[in-house]
Amino acid sequence: MCVRESVNSAMYQPATADYTGNGYHQQSVGIQAAGHRVRRGSRGRPRLHNRFDRGSNSSNRVSESSRQENEEDREKPAPPPCTDFDMAYFHSYAHVGIHEEMIKDRARTETYRKAIMQHQSHIAGKVVVDVGCGTGILSIFCAQAGAKRVYAVDASDIAVQANEVIKANNLSDTVTVLHGRVEDVEIDEEVDVIISEWMGYMLLYESMLGSVIRARDRWLKPGGLILPSHATLYMAPVSHPDRYSDSIDFWRNVYGIDMSAMLPLAKQCAFEEPSVETITGEHVMTWPHVVKHVDCYTVTVQELESIMTRFKFKSMMRAPFHGFAFWFDVEFNGPEIFASPGDALLGTSSNGHVPDTTQRKKRPNPNEALVLSTAPEDPPTHWQQTLIYFYDPIDVEQDQLIEGSVTLSQSKENARFMNIHLEYASGGRSFVKESVMR
Repeated sequence: MCVRESVNSAMYQPATADYTGNGYHQQSVGIQAAGHRVRRGSRGRPRLHNRFDRGSNSSNRVSESSRQENEEDREKPAPPPCTDFDMAYFHSYAHVGIHEEMIKDRARTETYRKAIMQHQSHIAGKVVVDVGCGTGILSIFCAQAGAKRVYAVDASDIAVQANEVIKANNLSDTVTVLHGRVEDVEIDEEVDVIISEWMGYMLLYESMLGSVIRARDRWLKPGGLILPSHATLYMAPVSHPDRYSDSIDFWRNVYGIDMSAMLPLAKQCAFEEPSVETITGEHVMTWPHVVKHVDCYTVTVQELESIMTRFKFKSMMRAPFHGFAFWFDVEFNGPEIFASPGDALLGTSSNGHVPDTTQRKKRPNPNEALVLSTAPEDPPTHWQQTLIYFYDPIDVEQDQLIEGSVTLSQSKENARFMNIHLEYASGGRSFVKESVMR
C-alpha cells in the first residue's frame, strides 16, 4: 500500500487521508512563517562594483585589472543573474535583528573565532575574503589574527553598518567592505583564505554555498584555506508525541467540545512545510544517516542542484514514528589530500589549479577536528533542527526497518527554496511526502 501525502490548498481532505502541503503561504522572501526563524543571507541589495574606499590608495586593490578587457575575461562565464527573489532575499537581511541572533549564538560565533585563531599561521600576513560578512565580525576576527588584508563582501545594506563598525575599530587600513554580490564585485588579486558562515537551515537552504564556490573559483590561490572546510548533513527518524499532541490532539476535546473537524486544517497548518525547532537526542529513534558530505575545496554548484540518497534505519525503540529530523556539522580543516603522491587529489582550487601536495598535511582525524555541530545532543544553536512531520504517525516496533530515499533539489520557482521529496516504507506500508522549504 502506498499513500501519497498531498493537499489542495483550497480543499481539505478527510482526516483519514495522508496529505502533504505544497500550498504557498504569502510571506516575505527570507522570512519564515510561524515556527521558523529568520536565517542569514550573505548578500543584500546588489550595488555592482560599489565599495567603501579606505583611502586614496584603495582603488588599486579593487577591480583595477578588471577594467582591462582581454581574451581571458571574455571567455569567463557570465555570473548568474540577480533575480527579484534575490533582491528580496538580500533586503530581508538588512535587518539588525537577524545579525543579533547570529552573533548571540555563542556556539556559532565562538567556534568561528576559535577556528580563526587555530589557523592563525595561515591567516597572519595573508589576504582573506569574508563571503557574506554581515556586520563584519568574522572579518574583524581575521584582522585581529594578523591578516594583511580582508575583503568583507556583502550585498545586503547591512554592509553600510559593517563599514562603520570597521572604522570604529580602526581597521579601515586592513578591512575593505565590498557592497555587492560575490558574483559581481571585483578583487584584483588572488586570496589566501576564504571564510564564510554560509550554512542555512538543513545546511543547504538559501543556496549560499554557491557564492562561496564562486569566490573560491575566482580568487583562491592554489592550496588556499577555506573555513569551514567540510560539512555533513544528517537525517534520522524521530518520535515527538508532545509536539503532535500540542498541535493536533488538542482539537479532539476543546473545553468539552468535539472539534475534531478541525484536524485536517490543523495538520496542514502544523505540518505542511518543514518546521525549524529544537529537539533532543531522546526524540531520535535510530543512528543518523549521512545525506550529503560537502568538501568545500572541490564541491561544484551543479552538484548542489539536486541531491538524492537512499536510507535504511532500524528503530531502537517501540514508539510512534512522527517524521524525520535533519541537522548538520561543519569542520574547520585544510583540504583533504592523500598520503602518497600517486593518489588522486580531492581538491583543485581556484582557477583550476591543483594544490601543492608537498605543502599540505593530510586531513586530521575527524575526532580531533574543530567542529560546529547542530545535532540534537549538542548545545542548541539558532539553526536548531529541521523537522519534516507526517500528517499521521506510524507505529513502529523495536528493530523495525524504516527505509526509502530523500531528494533535495533547488526549487525552479526560486533557487533559494528547497524541494524535499521523501519516499519511505515501514511495516509493509509505503508513503510519499513532498514539501517545500521557503
